[in-house]
Amino acid sequence: MNPEGQPPHSPEWPIALNGPHDPVEADQAAVPHPRLHLHRAFQSIYLPDPRDVIVYVPPCYDQHPGRTYPVLYLQDGQNLFDPQTSFIPGRTWAVREHADEAIAAGEVEPLIIVGIYNTGDHRLAEYTHERNWQMGGGEADEYGLLLTRELMPWIAAHYRVRSDRDSTGLGGSSLGALVTIYLGLRHAEHFGKLAVLSPSVWWNHKSILGYLNERAPQIWERPRVWLDIGDHEGRRTLNDAEQLNRRLKANGWLPGETLHFEKVHGGTHDEASWAQRVRPMLKFLFPAGEA
Repeated sequence: MNPEGQPPHSPEWPIALNGPHDPVEADQAAVPHPRLHLHRAFQSIYLPDPRDVIVYVPPCYDQHPGRTYPVLYLQDGQNLFDPQTSFIPGRTWAVREHADEAIAAGEVEPLIIVGIYNTGDHRLAEYTHERNWQMGGGEADEYGLLLTRELMPWIAAHYRVRSDRDSTGLGGSSLGALVTIYLGLRHAEHFGKLAVLSPSVWWNHKSILGYLNERAPQIWERPRVWLDIGDHEGRRTLNDAEQLNRRLKANGWLPGETLHFEKVHGGTHDEASWAQRVRPMLKFLFPAGEA
């Protein structure tokens, strides 16, 4: 594997959009709403574990077959929509409900949301950009290739998503937020919007801050960033998020334009708290009338 994570025998990065590694769409009874589509066992050549992918389409999707939509890719897909698959049973981000309400209120442009299930024991490895000598990790580059080289082309082939950078977002919470800010910087040509909720800045001595300083000067156009932290997530976690906010501003992100930082009153580090942030996050990243 070379420094970019590219197998030496595959210089052209061929992607089989239809083939033996295609996920199988689950029966509609397996999902809690008819506008959610669950695709089981998405395979990758970069990481060994298959993962499920769940796709939300907006209320108008079937009524307007010629329309295309922006897309948001979110980590920890099992925690977003379905109370039966969430880490804490019964507690999800309620992404469908919040997106539907925001779209109906005219606050948010109709969009497609792709939830990428984590792989359990390998979650930490895939969501961290560097290896920690005690905890391991460091497979975020391979995960990024799965996203940009495999999953995103597959989604574009099966759903009416816009493929331009300004219409494409990436998001997550905790370690999912850490990998979001890392891949959003590393693959800035793909992602124009980042949802960074309660980020695990602490990983490997806060090395993400150094990577931000290193990478930001190489990015011509800053992705729009929603950054938040709950004020009940612990003083150290709060301080880390504030430090990330300062680094973003120092590297050219503009509050109110390309950056929104919010300290959430009473906010905690769990699905119930992140659910309360979904609607304002969508409103900042995908405002109605922007397309």
